[in-house]
Amino acid sequence: MAEVLFYHLTHSSLEQNLPDLLEKTLARGWRALVRCGSEAGLAALDERLWTWRDDAFLPHGTARGPHPARQPIYLTLGEENPNAADVLMLVDGARAGVPEMSGFTRACLIFDGADAEAVDAARRDWRAVRDAGLPAKYWAQENGRWTQKAAS
Repeated sequence: MAEVLFYHLTHSSLEQNLPDLLEKTLARGWRALVRCGSEAGLAALDERLWTWRDDAFLPHGTARGPHPARQPIYLTLGEENPNAADVLMLVDGARAGVPEMSGFTRACLIFDGADAEAVDAARRDWRAVRDAGLPAKYWAQENGRWTQKAAS
């Protein structure tokens, strides 16, 4: 049964937060599938992951590159999972249903708190996840850190 984590961005951007979350995912020995909601978002993340720190990058691939099954992180717009990822990360308005999320060890919905549509979608997803009986956690940004919050 998948654990579903909701990350509510309020003080920093997806591009600032996703690399840290991906690094923690890889440190656990997991593979990640990052589903983006737009081609522009995918291109921006593709660039960001190669250059996110001066002393490091996050190895990843896309459908445009070779060897998708070997990629520890795979960026996509679609529903494919060529790297047999353990973690599904939904960003930039990307969507997945509860049955699909259930097929992963963990699903992360990362949404922009300044986008009213994204917040409404996250609320609907929260209810669907909870109604399906999946364990869910809500994380909010406070003082530059992620803090787990009680959510109803």
